[in-house]
Amino acid sequence: MRTDGYLVEVKNLVKYFPLLAGVMRRKIADIKAVDGVSFGVKQGEVVGLVGESGCGKTTVGRCILRLYDITAGNIYFQGKDITNIEGEELRRLRRDMQLIFQDPYASLDPRMTIGDIIGEPLLVHGLAQDKEYKQKVAELLELVELEPRMAVRYPHEFSGGQRQRIGIARALATRPKFIVCDEPVSALDVSIQAQVIKLLKQLREELGLTYLFIAHDLSVVRYISDRVVVMYLGKIVESAESEDLYNKPLHPYTQALLSAVPIPCPEVDRQRTRILLVGDVPSPLFPPRGCRFHTRCRLAKAECREKEPELKNVGDEHQVACHLV
Repeated sequence: MRTDGYLVEVKNLVKYFPLLAGVMRRKIADIKAVDGVSFGVKQGEVVGLVGESGCGKTTVGRCILRLYDITAGNIYFQGKDITNIEGEELRRLRRDMQLIFQDPYASLDPRMTIGDIIGEPLLVHGLAQDKEYKQKVAELLELVELEPRMAVRYPHEFSGGQRQRIGIARALATRPKFIVCDEPVSALDVSIQAQVIKLLKQLREELGLTYLFIAHDLSVVRYISDRVVVMYLGKIVESAESEDLYNKPLHPYTQALLSAVPIPCPEVDRQRTRILLVGDVPSPLFPPRGCRFHTRCRLAKAECREKEPELKNVGDEHQVACHLV
């Protein structure tokens, strides 16, 4: 049992995907999607997990939910090791851990009414039947600011923002304690993004929810997150309280990401220095030796190319993996 005060905790999480080739589909290499990630999420906290596409953040979320079997490491939920649970025990766990998908168009079954989509978790877990079932579906629709009479409609009759609200209602059906939000607003228009983020914040306060909020938009993450974890090529490079990270980023990669965030004030925007990253993200098949960011880092030195930096505490729960700090 764990006693670290976390609702969810991952320790040295590793997830490799086999690369298969040939007629016999033999494994020739491993895609190192996540390679030794450790962090925790406290009860009622929102932790933002950020990084470029392909850095492994979605894989981390799905490993925590046990949608993927992990290669190595441990996952704890409410102090219990859930790394290897299966069968009925895993099915019961699904009630407490849910996922909001990135694409509101692909994540809803077009052959089902939204009432059936939202109510399916209630039936699967035996939480409601008949009259009580319809009542709970209506309550869930109202919770995400949709009208109960919409329950008989199909997904194609709704806009992207409305579909994402339906996805949120489905995730809330079992009253989970922990929700992984997998880039829930990246497929939506900017004006709709603000509405959905506001709804997620409101639901967190009303229901006491805990989120792992996965995104690549740092301005969105700053608005909703208490703490931010930055990933690069399967590794955590920096972790800190939200305001601390945004006001004093220490890792060169975090600094580059923040320099690209638009600032609405033209005068302030003109005065800041843009940090342009050169080259592409290396392949997770053959990650660079030493610090994985050194191939694109403007400050890299010899040590960065040879020795992998440890994620170390630099005060006030601020951690960074960089030889220069």
